[in-house]
Formats: sequence, C-alpha cells, structure tokens
Amino acid sequence: MAINITFLGHAAFLLDDGNRAVAIDPFLTGNPLAAKKPEEIRCQAIVVTHGHADHLGDTVAIAKANQATAYAAYEITEYLQSQGVNVEPANPGGRVSTDFGWIALTQAFHSSSYEGRYMGMACGAVVHLGGVTVYHCGDTGIFGDMKLIGEIYRPDIALIPIGDRFTMGPELASRAAELISPKVAIPMHYKTWPLLAQDASGFKPKGVEVKVLEPGESWRYG
Repeated sequence: MAINITFLGHAAFLLDDGNRAVAIDPFLTGNPLAAKKPEEIRCQAIVVTHGHADHLGDTVAIAKANQATAYAAYEITEYLQSQGVNVEPANPGGRVSTDFGWIALTQAFHSSSYEGRYMGMACGAVVHLGGVTVYHCGDTGIFGDMKLIGEIYRPDIALIPIGDRFTMGPELASRAAELISPKVAIPMHYKTWPLLAQDASGFKPKGVEVKVLEPGESWRYG
C-alpha cells in the first residue's frame, strides 16, 4: 500500500503505484514551472478536474500517446472524445471503478470553460490507487462539505490549492486542510505566475502534516 507522487508543477501530479500511473490536470506546455514534457509522461489514466487550459493542458496529447483513459465531468469527456480520446464520464457524487481502484468526483467552487466552450461543473477528484486515497481539490474556494468529503473518503493525502485570487489563499487553504483532515496535505496552484501566492509559508493547518514538493520532486507515501 504505497504510491509515488510526483509534482509536475502548478496543479499537475503523477501518481504511480509501480503498476499503474494516473496523471491529474497535466498542464505542461506553457507552464513555466513544468517539470516534464508531455512526451515524457507515462500513464494509464488521466483525471481532469475542470476545463480551464491550465488544467486540461496536455490531456489530449498524453492520452493519445499512452492510449490512456480520461476521467472527467461529462462535458469535458464529450470534448475529449471528439478529439479521439478514450473517456469515462462522471459527475460529482459518483464513483467509477477502475482496474487499479476507483475515481470519484466531488464538488468544487470554481468555473469551467475551454476556449469559450462550457465544460460543465468544476470538480475535485478522489483517486484510490495502490491502497492509498488522494483527494485533489481542483480549483476551489473553501466550503463546509470538505469536512464531509474527508469523512466519507478518508483521504491519506490532500492536494490543496493555496495560490489565492482564483482559489483559496494559504489561510483559507489551511482551514480547508483542517476540515478534510488528511494525514498529509500538499500545497499546489501557487507561484506559477506573479498573480498567485509565491510561497507556501502561510499554509499551516493544525493537526495535518504539510509536505511541500518542488516541481519535478517525487515523494513516496506508504
């Protein structure tokens, strides 16, 4: 029951249990902090939390290169399918069984569009891989049901945006981590551009271990 977590920069991560790998929000091209190029990513599944370009990113190219399946809200999978990608549509509250575990989408408070096209409700995503449960909050403000999400899914790790302006800043993200109550919280969606918070020094949830990863850094949990 262990996985390697690689922070690819911004809100992009690669989860790998040694047999299967899941990419989340693989925005690499145009990402000034990107730690890898799209052609370097090897995965069997891709999770997209919402349609903004800094999250949908290189999903099409990576999915086609790996024959990977993309999991996302229905409207996003409609678009991806039109681009020749294998898809598994879902929406908040549902769970999709996979050959490595399962993926569930949660609510998130944000917007979602791509090149003027409506991309459905913005989501968070819970991924169960290698016996480890990871909650990627997506882009979101704080909301009270984060506590309920934590109680239902009991995530070992939460990936939480702290960049401010478009998501929670460090202070509210700290409160969110306390609501979710994972074993470990990893900050994301910050310092990519000047508009975002430039460091994680203010992210200090009580009772939750914080693991700060630099782009390209991998960490083994379990």
